[in-house]
Amino acid sequence: MSDTDSPFARAVARLDALHGDDPRETIVEGRSQPYEQVYAQRMSEWLATVKPDASEVLQLAVRAQHLQRWRLPRDDYPRDRPGYLAWRRELGRLQAERAAEVMREVGYEEADCERAAALIRKEGIKRDSEAQALEDTACLVFLQYDFVDFAEQHLDDEDKLLRIIRKTWKKMSPHGQSFAQTISLPETHQALMHKALT
Repeated sequence: MSDTDSPFARAVARLDALHGDDPRETIVEGRSQPYEQVYAQRMSEWLATVKPDASEVLQLAVRAQHLQRWRLPRDDYPRDRPGYLAWRRELGRLQAERAAEVMREVGYEEADCERAAALIRKEGIKRDSEAQALEDTACLVFLQYDFVDFAEQHLDDEDKLLRIIRKTWKKMSPHGQSFAQTISLPETHQALMHKALT
């Protein structure tokens, strides 16, 4: 069996095909691409740095983050904290189920499918090294690619930005935090980071 015919390669291809259905677009190097597909690639790239020896199961769980996220809009839930948490829980459940289904279809054992689903649901963060590696990876992608745009949208609410930075930092392990410190940000946003963490 060639590498391209392996269960892992077929699972990645199927996940990427699902990501490619995202109706949202983002511009990367002058080219419009499905947002979720770009996000998945960035997650995989950061995981290779955070945990170079990551298992196939962890790599697939990371690749499946935000899987078909657009199918459950945030606006379907109340715009308050309980509504947000309910939305996140349901998203995690749906994404975990779909990713496990993809893994079953290409021949993974049930235990591996269930393990990937648990990681996608982010069970055991701070206790499970693989779940923590996934969380570190998601935080690093946010800080490198999304934080600046997010901050620009909320410049009139510095307290909110400081809370988000602190929450993000708290989610990460010291290992993840060490990589976060290598991310280059514009001076204004770097100052926000410094203010939040000192």
